[in-house]
Amino acid sequence: MQNWDDMRVFLAVARAESLSAAAPVLKLDPATLSRRIARLEAAVGAALFVKSPQGYALTDLGGRMMDQAAQAETALTRAADVGQSPSSGINGQIRIGAPDGCANFLLPQVCAAIQAANPDLEVQILALPRVVNLSRREADMAVTVSPPQTGRLTVQKITDYRLHLAQAEALPTPASLADLKGRAVVGYIPDMIFDSALDYLGPLAADGVQMASNSVSVQLQMLRAGAGIGVAHDFALPFAPGVRRVLVDQLSLVRSFYLVRHTADRRSDRLRRFADALMAGLRDEVARLEASLCAASVADQLTS
Repeated sequence: MQNWDDMRVFLAVARAESLSAAAPVLKLDPATLSRRIARLEAAVGAALFVKSPQGYALTDLGGRMMDQAAQAETALTRAADVGQSPSSGINGQIRIGAPDGCANFLLPQVCAAIQAANPDLEVQILALPRVVNLSRREADMAVTVSPPQTGRLTVQKITDYRLHLAQAEALPTPASLADLKGRAVVGYIPDMIFDSALDYLGPLAADGVQMASNSVSVQLQMLRAGAGIGVAHDFALPFAPGVRRVLVDQLSLVRSFYLVRHTADRRSDRLRRFADALMAGLRDEVARLEASLCAASVADQLTS
């Protein structure tokens, strides 16, 4: 049967959906990956991928093999965890999937602190404009904005976070929501909203979203450019100089982050310790950034 190294290559290409995207993960060049995939397909006697200029898509057989290979990968990881003791720190590779607002503005500093305390740990942050597929082991755990309703998963609420209307400081300040009629709206591409909890705009977008992106980071840059008014995460605004909240007393939203893991991973002490550190770090970071924004708002009012 094929060696595990070939299966590791197969899993990486299946998850990345291209040789070029999988190459940095495996620290191998795309030509080598292509030869390894061809060798595996020859051994299996069937195609595992449909190759096209757009990338590598799994065949039906490839999809079934991926499910089994991911389970084997999990078993190997748990076996390696047995030899670790809490005093040795957290080591190995851990991948976290998250919506891009969390991935851009929270996870880098939180994960950097965890990694600094655990030098043998390698952290990968997977920022996707969709729900991370844990069943196919795209990541070891995922931060979501809604708790999943299906699957053998462990779900823990991390923290609440707040959102408000925001715009460039140079734009005239609206006195009420009624003043927003006719203003360009910045927000998500409507048909790419992958979770109902991200549908922030409601009646504000009755006439459409004039400046849209599936990325929170791009939306913030649109707001900085004066492209319109939109709903922004309070924790992201400290990273967007020139953008300020407006109508805070008239529109205020609260959403939540959840940490989602495979139920079987509860037996992994390594993943449990990382998850505990991650949740504590995210709670502290959201609180810190939201507090700094409130402090800045108070300072602006005192000087105006």
